[in-house]
Amino acid sequence: MNDKAPTPSAVCESPGLLCLVARRMGIDTQHEAIAFVLHNSVVRRAEGFAAQARIEIHHGSKTIIATLFETVGDHLGEGEIGLSEAAWRRLGVQEGETVTVTHPQPLESMSSVRRKIFGEHIDGKELKAILGDIATGRYSDIQLSAFITACSARVLARDEVIGLTRAMIEVGEKLTWEHHPIADKHSVGGLPGNRTTPVIVPIVACAGLTMPKTSSRAITSPAGTADTMETLAPVNLTLAKMRSVVEQVGGCIAWGGTVKLSPADDILIRIERALDIDSEGQLVASVLSKKIAAGATHVIIDIPVGATAKVRSQKSAKLLSDSLADVARTFGVEARAVVSDGSQPVGRGMGPALEAHDVLAVLQNEAGAPQDLRERSLALAGGLIELAGKAKAGEGVPLAAEILADGRAWKKFQNICEAQGGMRTPPRARHHRPIVAARDGVITDIDNRRLSRIAKLAGAPDSKAAGLELHVRLGDHVKKGEPLFTLHAETPGEFNYALDYTANKARDVITIGAR
Repeated sequence: MNDKAPTPSAVCESPGLLCLVARRMGIDTQHEAIAFVLHNSVVRRAEGFAAQARIEIHHGSKTIIATLFETVGDHLGEGEIGLSEAAWRRLGVQEGETVTVTHPQPLESMSSVRRKIFGEHIDGKELKAILGDIATGRYSDIQLSAFITACSARVLARDEVIGLTRAMIEVGEKLTWEHHPIADKHSVGGLPGNRTTPVIVPIVACAGLTMPKTSSRAITSPAGTADTMETLAPVNLTLAKMRSVVEQVGGCIAWGGTVKLSPADDILIRIERALDIDSEGQLVASVLSKKIAAGATHVIIDIPVGATAKVRSQKSAKLLSDSLADVARTFGVEARAVVSDGSQPVGRGMGPALEAHDVLAVLQNEAGAPQDLRERSLALAGGLIELAGKAKAGEGVPLAAEILADGRAWKKFQNICEAQGGMRTPPRARHHRPIVAARDGVITDIDNRRLSRIAKLAGAPDSKAAGLELHVRLGDHVKKGEPLFTLHAETPGEFNYALDYTANKARDVITIGAR
């Protein structure tokens, strides 16, 4: 394929440095930068590169750290380097251009990670170095996993959580606003279908507050707020676009990864999702770093508690609530946690588009809208309105309910979607099948985690229309053959995968007791 490929010295315009011809391999590695060289090439031998080594690649003013692999056959020639799609995009290189390849500087901050693994304390300076290296892409996925696991297994002390929060803020962009208060909201997660943000933001904006809401994609759930909102409007806003939207309509619902508020956190979230780990210290830092970086002054935080939710007990909820409020005060932010019922999912949908349909039903005051989603949204919106001083104690929820009932919230939501780039219609899945009750009885237990697992096996959140639609609530009476939930999938493979798991491993995901 490349019998006459130039040697490194023939294409190098930087004497003394290793220059290689860039080739686009067309390999999608999602977020991770991967590079390839010919097996046993002169380049690899001369530079001492080994498979899975970390290398530094330069092109113009851009630099990335990539993981190196070797290839055999005629995919690459001597003097060439193949790049994954992620590496190609970040470097902005064109086919046949040269790049400079070097060994990266030693990753000194990994020594602090190793110390944490062995139970030692790490200070704010060390955390800033770790997060700075993470934000600039110097950590491989393996090294990121080590840091996340260390912080989960070795519980972070209060000053470590504060240091981690500050480090996350400092390595990203920050928003400042000319007026106050600036409202924000967050849920700690663990409860499928709990998609209150798209209802809360327009209500709060109509109450006269500014709410620049940045949201995450799914970590351990079938959908994050950004995943759901993306089926309704663009969420990949630049910082300038986000500011413009907020100044125009009073609020937004954007993906935090694009606006680069606490960018290291989005990198960590990607690995946490794969590991299914979300420890308390990292959760506090994750939540607050984004709120503080967005300029929030008043934040309300939903903490669902239930046997199969992320937070399992009232005691754990109290500890988390106190930690969030304490760390927030350190940064001059007033935060209030609301401990809510996490015994069963909220709404009916689990998966981006299905949750979006629930949101639309509530905003449009449809008769069949899920009332639990409506009531939870009003409670949080009302609490935030009171916290930020726009209503007296006890008057926030009635005000929020009035704004929703008279259509102002729906109109404001449409305005937000249009300002973000245009409103969309959430898609519907191609494949559906109801999962029915095996006998008569009363619904006595719903396993949030296993329902989430089924929705993810069906393709959520990557397949926007995939997931499941829940038809029962705790205490409902059902008869044999009545639907408990309906599976939704985009592809036959994912559809059958979810059905197989449901039939063989999750028969008791919804428990039916005697009448």
